[in-house]
Formats: sequence, structure tokens, C-alpha cells
Amino acid sequence: MYIIAGLGNPDSQYEGTRHNVGFEVIDAIADKYNIDIDTKKHRAFIGKGIIGGEKVILAKPQTYMNLSGESVGSLVKYYKIDPEEELIVIYDDISLDVGAIRIRAKGSAGGHNGIKNIIAHLGSQVFPRIKLGVGEKPSRYDLADYVLGHFSKAEHEFIEEGCKSTVHAVEMIMAGDIQGAMNEYNRKKKEE
Repeated sequence: MYIIAGLGNPDSQYEGTRHNVGFEVIDAIADKYNIDIDTKKHRAFIGKGIIGGEKVILAKPQTYMNLSGESVGSLVKYYKIDPEEELIVIYDDISLDVGAIRIRAKGSAGGHNGIKNIIAHLGSQVFPRIKLGVGEKPSRYDLADYVLGHFSKAEHEFIEEGCKSTVHAVEMIMAGDIQGAMNEYNRKKKEE
């Protein structure tokens, strides 16, 4: 069984913001695989389904970004999954161009408070994650204002493509090919 957690903030005021791209990807996966995310458990909205013959739980933590670990940690413990092999976390990254993705099998939080909190709750930084680029913060912006801001019309196209790439990367990871996913998506930036 896999748990796929997309990070974001609850409440309608945060819909469509840079910080909520994790939720958008979960919605895209749910749409593709006809999974209803309609149950509230473990401080998250969750939906159960099947992807590529594997049971999956899609999760949108409702704890606010900085406390994402409270929800993700609870899900991991309750379902007794191995986070190194059966957890995928999807979240925003300001160091990547809008729509670009980067996949890692493990690593530090890199300044992302949601990931920092998940690492604290799991007691490990070894779990697959997919970062979806939301673009670098302009120098005149406050970081919180930037990540809680909305995409421009031009950026929407890139984010939609990034969501599709992230869904494909999730499918590859679930099929046991995280290396292939990294090879396909982590190198695109260098080729351009």
C-alpha cells in the first residue's frame, strides 16, 4: 500500500496558491483514477483507490503546511507502511522554475517547513518526495506573501504541465522505478 500526501493549507482562501500545488496534484491523481477524497481521518482528507494494481491512499493534510507531519505521521503509523518505500510526499519548491519537478528518494527539508515537520514526526528524512516548482520569490516580496499568492495566467499553463509530470512520476515510483523517474525529470533543466 502507498500513501501519497500532497501538502497545502486548508480553507478556501488558499486554493490555487503556490503553497497548495501539492493539493492540486492529489486532485489530478484523484480525477485520473476516480478516487473520491471525501473521508476525514488522521487530520487529513483522504481517498482510497487502486493505481497500477496497488492500493493507495491519497491524502491532503488539513493541519496547515507547517504541521503537515502531524497528519502524515499519523497516517504512516496507522497503516503501518514503510515510509522509505511506500510514502510519496508532493510539495511546492521556490528554487525550481514554475512547473519544473524534482524527485528525491531522501534528503533534508531544504528550508520547507512542511517537510521539516514530516521529518520530525517520522524520525527520518528517508522517504520519496516530488517537488513541484512554483518559481523563485522576487526580491521585493516577503516569502510568506509569495507562497500564499496566486499564479499568473501565464504560469497556470506551466503548473498544469508540472501537475501532469508529477502524476506520471508518481506512477513510475509506484511501479518501482524511482531511478527512472529521477532520470526522466531531474535532468530536463540541464538539457535546455
